[in-house]
Amino acid sequence: MEEHRDQSIDVVIPVCCPDERLLLILKRLRKQSRPVGKIYIIHTKSGDFPAAAETLEDVVVKHIEPEEFDHGGTRDMGLRLSGAGIVVFMTQDAVPADRELIQRLVRPLLEQEDVGVSYARQLPARDCAPAERYTRRFNYPGDSRVKGKEDIGELGIKTFFCSDVCAAYRREIYDKMGGFTKKTIFNEDMVMAAHMVQAGYKVAYAADARVIHSHNYTGIQQFRRNFDLAVSQADHPEVFAGIRSEDEGVRMVKQTALYLLKSKRAHLIPVLVWQSGCKYAGYRLGLCYRKLPPWIIRKCTGNKLYWLKS
Repeated sequence: MEEHRDQSIDVVIPVCCPDERLLLILKRLRKQSRPVGKIYIIHTKSGDFPAAAETLEDVVVKHIEPEEFDHGGTRDMGLRLSGAGIVVFMTQDAVPADRELIQRLVRPLLEQEDVGVSYARQLPARDCAPAERYTRRFNYPGDSRVKGKEDIGELGIKTFFCSDVCAAYRREIYDKMGGFTKKTIFNEDMVMAAHMVQAGYKVAYAADARVIHSHNYTGIQQFRRNFDLAVSQADHPEVFAGIRSEDEGVRMVKQTALYLLKSKRAHLIPVLVWQSGCKYAGYRLGLCYRKLPPWIIRKCTGNKLYWLKS
């Protein structure tokens, strides 16, 4: 790698109604073996914000109104506040598992100059439900991998998989791609990763860079999340046209059911079937959202404010 390439690192965290984990995240980020420069928090005003976060000298807090928030635009705003060569995006519920998170996350960017983004492994929290615990393992396995255009035939849509729950971007490549889509309902990370791959750059999965992050979503929450996911795919045919997502989802459901059987939790399979059905229904509806009346869209989405702004 060229010596003059900027290796400085800042972190951007969009937050809304943060809980006690935010201060824990800041504490662990400030104790990393590879130090970060500044931590930029973009706070969507809604509920309380921990005043202690604003007293830390290496933390910069910017408050925005709810109607200003956008999954892509707000993150881009945070990156523009930073002048670092590498910008790490995190969410308010992704807790660094150890002091090596940043060092291991940025390593692929430093070792391969064609890697545009590197994302971390997500470990289940203690209260994570068994099926979701397996889903973490399915989506975030123990082996690292660098993915490029040549892997599309083997991996399909997984080639573009990336998560801003914890991901490091090389600024110069991010800028070459034009930054995140400034008006997006969801999935800005995967769209950016796809654009990088299509331009000949690589996406790295750093399995040894770990954050604790999981959710126990209800079936309705899964429906809404997958509706919004499909809307983002429908809005970006240049990325997703001709690449099926359903096959990967079916494989995950089958393997999760097998896991529940082997672990003597067969009684949880009906819940898995229900939630998987909700995911699929939300996804299929989202793909054809342009044919739906606005009142149905508002019932289906998990991001009502996005549609009000639209």
